[in-house]
Amino acid sequence: MSTDLSSAADSVRPDSGPIPASRRPARWPVPLRFALRELRGGLRGFAVFLACLALGVAAIAGVGAFSRALTDGLAREGTTLLGGDTSFTLVQREATPEEYALVAAGGRVSTIATLRAMARAGEGDAFNAALAEVKAVDGAYPMVGTLDLDPPKPLSAALAANGSAYGAVADPALADRLGLKPGDRFQLGEAQLTLTGLIAREPDSLSTGIGFGPRLMVSLDALRASNLLQPGSLVRWQYRVRMNDPGNLASFVETVQKDAPDAAFEVRTREAAAPRLENNVRRFTEYLTLVGLTALLVGGVGVANAVKSHLDAKRGVIATFKSLGAPGATVFAIYLTEVGLIALVGIGIGVAVGSALPFLADAAFGHLLPIPIEPSLQPAALALAVAYGVLIALAFALWPLGLAHDVPVSALFRERVEGGRRRPRLLYIGLTALAVLALAALAVLASEDRRIALIYLAAAASVLILLRLVGAGIMALARRLPRPRSTALRLALANIHRPSALTPTIVLSLGLGLTLLVTLALIDRSLTRELTANLPEQAPSFFFLDIQSADADRFAAYLGQKAPQGEVETVPMLRGRIISLGGKPAESLTPPPEFAWVLSSDRGVTYAQTLPEGSRLVAGDWWAADYAGPPVVSFEREIAEAFGLKIGDEVTVNVLGRTITATIANLRDVEWERLAINFVMVFSPNTFAGAPHTSLATLTMPNGGDEAAERSIGRAVATDFPAVTAVRVKEALTQIGEIVANLLTAIRGASLVTLLSSVLVLAGALAAGQHHRVYDAVILKTLGATRTRLVAAYALEYAALGLVTAVVAIGAGTAAAYVVVVYVMKLTFAWSTGAALGAVAVALLLTVGFGLIGTWRALGQKPARILRNL
Repeated sequence: MSTDLSSAADSVRPDSGPIPASRRPARWPVPLRFALRELRGGLRGFAVFLACLALGVAAIAGVGAFSRALTDGLAREGTTLLGGDTSFTLVQREATPEEYALVAAGGRVSTIATLRAMARAGEGDAFNAALAEVKAVDGAYPMVGTLDLDPPKPLSAALAANGSAYGAVADPALADRLGLKPGDRFQLGEAQLTLTGLIAREPDSLSTGIGFGPRLMVSLDALRASNLLQPGSLVRWQYRVRMNDPGNLASFVETVQKDAPDAAFEVRTREAAAPRLENNVRRFTEYLTLVGLTALLVGGVGVANAVKSHLDAKRGVIATFKSLGAPGATVFAIYLTEVGLIALVGIGIGVAVGSALPFLADAAFGHLLPIPIEPSLQPAALALAVAYGVLIALAFALWPLGLAHDVPVSALFRERVEGGRRRPRLLYIGLTALAVLALAALAVLASEDRRIALIYLAAAASVLILLRLVGAGIMALARRLPRPRSTALRLALANIHRPSALTPTIVLSLGLGLTLLVTLALIDRSLTRELTANLPEQAPSFFFLDIQSADADRFAAYLGQKAPQGEVETVPMLRGRIISLGGKPAESLTPPPEFAWVLSSDRGVTYAQTLPEGSRLVAGDWWAADYAGPPVVSFEREIAEAFGLKIGDEVTVNVLGRTITATIANLRDVEWERLAINFVMVFSPNTFAGAPHTSLATLTMPNGGDEAAERSIGRAVATDFPAVTAVRVKEALTQIGEIVANLLTAIRGASLVTLLSSVLVLAGALAAGQHHRVYDAVILKTLGATRTRLVAAYALEYAALGLVTAVVAIGAGTAAAYVVVVYVMKLTFAWSTGAALGAVAVALLLTVGFGLIGTWRALGQKPARILRNL
């Protein structure tokens, strides 16, 4: 300290005389000169400070930069992903010659048909059937990009007919399920196919989204030969255009829509080739940004601890400044500048790491991604990360820095007796509040879904306040508990509530990380249970699609014979696209994000004489069985409320190229969780009189059925009704479960950043309290305490703090997970004992482990050196 004191005294000495001009330093501001002088000694004590800021800033900068690189790649490769400059899609029908002529006026056209169907291979015991995502293409495909096949060959040759069989290429997963190798024959509907190759890379795969089966690619001639193209079949016809004049894209699309208003084309352009993927990238980016912000918030505790510890060590220097006439504001400015410079170093490290992340990801995993990313420096993402880092540093550093304003001169003589003020002046409290408000405003303004950002801020503030109160409550309780007879217990209890105890810091830093982990674990458990173990008792075993209306009764009777104990339900189904709701065009509506899917594409619609099973009427009346008036529709209540619809409003849909306007007659609640057949919109039967359509059927087996029986029924249907698509519910849910599991794995991995930040803060807090442990250990050992007894006392102290923190984290994490699962995801909440026990184990391991490591070092100090300085 003597060096620091003398340098401080020399710097402010009034009688040192004038400095020659040749030796006069640059006229930097006084706080900056003193801050730089103090930093000559290095950054000792600020390792956790730097690590916490760098970790959080790197997470936010890296996520933002990588997301931008991905979206830039999507934008750059939009033409390849879409397969053209623009795409016009129709459902359940092909374009008329007039509509096709309008589309073809823009340039070269490629026609593609996609549907789900059953592929079949083998006979007898070797018979196999698998659901496939069929893609039938013409000779112009692919107009953009390259389709890679194994073995390599031109697509036209791979799909060419050879005698009575058509060529086909498939995803390796489909070949494995059917037990096929190149050269083997199999069937699609009534068409005979030969597998001529495997798909290694499909350039436009992302534009079609996630399917329920692997890809099977055939020619349009093969699809027509399969006899799967029946009136009302669920086929999506895409007409992709490679523009003669790409710069005229917008006006061309507008012309087509204007000249064919009843076609109800679903239009995509190269600027938004994969809108769902882009939306998912944005949502995932927003979530990961909040995870990075959580890491920064946890790291903020480390910032506050580091600043407080540094200022405690500098109390003598601050008192010297005061004794030589420096006002408190000058002291505050000096150390604010010093902390600011150190924070800039940490933020700079984080920005450097975050900006490098897209380049590292591209080098390591670029060949595995379905699209090439475009790594580059992203100023906006980096600026956002810097802003978050600066505001976190200010919000957590201003309070302890404000306390430095009032360090008394007497601290030179009674440093370890006087504790000083507990709260800074109102000015510094106001500045701290201003920094917190600026941080909250930034989080909300930078978020695409501001409702989620506000919920996050409210939850984060609640948890921070709760943990702070819990820390104070533990100290108050420990202070009032009766003194135990055991020396170790008595010492542990005293350590919990003594002045400058680590209790609040340990509870706050560890509690935040554990709360997040418990929340994610319980959400994971609830989702897994919903998708696997929590199937409704009466959930269907199968969904059967594309049943021709003329065959509906025969098919139902067939299922009755194959599964006499099962329950069969059949309803008509068409596909329609919403044109307007309540008199407002669909493109002008901005529903809440969770209901945007209603307008994103075509929807399944049906008609019924009576209220569907699994629905409950909540407003209005159901129409009579023989109703023959103007079209009316029943709308699902929750979705109707999201769009501001009420009884009497009009809904316009386009079905099979025909625009239909119906009046909302009633609203109903739907039990979607039963997985039974139900629809958002149910029309009166006279609405679609004479319209070609297919039927949708479900088969519900008693007691959930069994594996062998369900597979037997699936094989039988594939053989006797080759045009019918069978979707086994358990297999579909398993596939969805795998996707969700992968997503949750990525989320858990990202959330480890927060836990790592918690560990750093905990380690820093324990290190900051090391000198207290040294003095305690020396005095107690001088009075006769053994090392074993001291270790036991410290272990009990840390174990108690860890256990209480874990219990609080379990409670807070459970509450947060319950809100997300029940009110956001609309699912059933499931408790996980494993998550609770895991939180307890992590808490005890970290607190006891880190605590005893530091304590062991304290117990090894020589008493003489310490006693001489007391």
